[in-house]
Amino acid sequence: MTHQQALAFALVVVTIGMFVWGRFRYDVISLVALLASVLLGLTPAAKAFDGFSNDVVVIIACALVVSAGFARSGVIEAVLQPVTPHLKGLATQVPVFVAATALLSMATKNVGALAILMPIALQTARRTGTPPSRLLMPMSFASLLGGLVTLVGTSPNIIVSQVRQELFGKPFGMYDFAPVGLGLTALGIVFLAFAYRLLPASRAPAETLDAALAGNAYSTEVDVPEDWTFEKRRIGALQALAEGDVTVTALIRGGKRLSSPHANTRVRPGDRLLMEGAQQALEALISRAKLKLTRADRPVAREESREEIRVVEAVVNPGSLLVSESAQRLDLHGEHGVNLLAVSRSGYRLRQTLRSVRFRVGDIVMLQGGERALPGALKTLGLLPLAEREVRLGGIRRVLAPVAILATTMLAIAFHMIPVAVAFFAAAVAMVAVGGLRMREAYASLDGPVLVLIAALIPVGEAIHRTGGADLVAGWLSQALGSAPPLLSLGAIMLLSMISAPFMHNAPTVLVFGPIAAGLAQRLGYNPDAFLMAVAVGAASDFLTPIGHQCNTLVMAPGGYRFSDYPRLGAPLSVAVLIVGSLLIAAVWPLTR
Repeated sequence: MTHQQALAFALVVVTIGMFVWGRFRYDVISLVALLASVLLGLTPAAKAFDGFSNDVVVIIACALVVSAGFARSGVIEAVLQPVTPHLKGLATQVPVFVAATALLSMATKNVGALAILMPIALQTARRTGTPPSRLLMPMSFASLLGGLVTLVGTSPNIIVSQVRQELFGKPFGMYDFAPVGLGLTALGIVFLAFAYRLLPASRAPAETLDAALAGNAYSTEVDVPEDWTFEKRRIGALQALAEGDVTVTALIRGGKRLSSPHANTRVRPGDRLLMEGAQQALEALISRAKLKLTRADRPVAREESREEIRVVEAVVNPGSLLVSESAQRLDLHGEHGVNLLAVSRSGYRLRQTLRSVRFRVGDIVMLQGGERALPGALKTLGLLPLAEREVRLGGIRRVLAPVAILATTMLAIAFHMIPVAVAFFAAAVAMVAVGGLRMREAYASLDGPVLVLIAALIPVGEAIHRTGGADLVAGWLSQALGSAPPLLSLGAIMLLSMISAPFMHNAPTVLVFGPIAAGLAQRLGYNPDAFLMAVAVGAASDFLTPIGHQCNTLVMAPGGYRFSDYPRLGAPLSVAVLIVGSLLIAAVWPLTR
């Protein structure tokens, strides 16, 4: 072992140790590792920041933006809406949501697919009284398996494709992963449809600040367009469309108000409805029923024409100009350039129109205004903004455009019409350009820590290969596995990646073990592609901890999970993936050339 190789291995070991220790953030550790690699002479200064311009980082970032735009379209909610009322218990909920998550993960980034479906699953669980702890973890595991099917479904696939290009001059194709991924996904869906019973049913979900804010019941007004063609024209049908999460508190027709209208009351074009419900439920119902939020289209004050329109929540403080006044008397729009969209008053149901509500201390108001003009208006009115969170109410949802963008991107990549990185960059730009996502939302969708983690560790991983360390380890492994059957060697590489991913994170696992696996295959005379596939599958199959993959972390709080809950379901699934995955890879990618 040379001096440079020893330094490279020492750096990787220390980095892994820091990951396992968990005392510091992953992205901070990776940045320190990159700096150390440069200072130790393992990474040339000219190549120190190559990871930040690497196609891997570009693809993952753009895939997250596209997934967020697709989620914003509401297509998935519309597709599942006829099905969810029939899901009465876990025996039906788990298979449906597991299958839906796996399928969506094949088309978008797996963490994006899970983020799209989680609110629907939680809403269904709340309505039927089923424990979220038995629903969310199977969905997370399904997203990991579904992501194995395509190049962009999960980060390990993208990274191992880049490793293959650097080693052999050609990356994996978009659907090279499909034969193995589809087989493992089918296995996972069948397993999870029954094995969810291994999970505890008594876990209480952890309350988050966003969840607490989302529980606020807002009152708002909507207008029924004159050309309204929606088929469900009765009050009860509209409320059923929101699955009971929205209540119509009043109907205004011809200047007359009918409080608490009966469920059989017919809604006509030109009517105005007063509704109460959580922000997300109101926004979803307005979009599905093709209603129009009252006053949301009035122009607001903006310092610049290109300024984005935002919606914020704020609480009425003592001494605020709004106390004991109404929006009509204060002329919020004319004097302050903001639109009042909704009001929330704890323990009290508002039945009057928004402009006539007399505000009280503690009321929460939802205001629409220009991004730069809003802070001044809030200060003048004496309102305290609530914690930063994305709020939309009555905004236009682009339904067809995001679907068309995603489908076009997938087809263009499938037929090799355009490089993957360029295709997803174009898709992300198009998603914002057509209004499927605002720039603020696009920035929010980026998983900064993960992108920094990958970008910083790419040069560190290359240092192992550049110094000859990967060949050295491959030599050691070839001596240990030289007399073993090819299938056993393949399984050993997958197991090594599977064990490492929960502690190293899946990205550095592929960056470190990809070149080692390819070198081992070449030394033993096997097909390197099969061993690279084994690394990708192993690194992406973290079913044992909540920290190895973002999807597992995402469900931890809403499901109320403990660290020890993950192996209960994940250990048998890991064994099944290890056995079946090795057999599938050997069948699709022959081990001997």
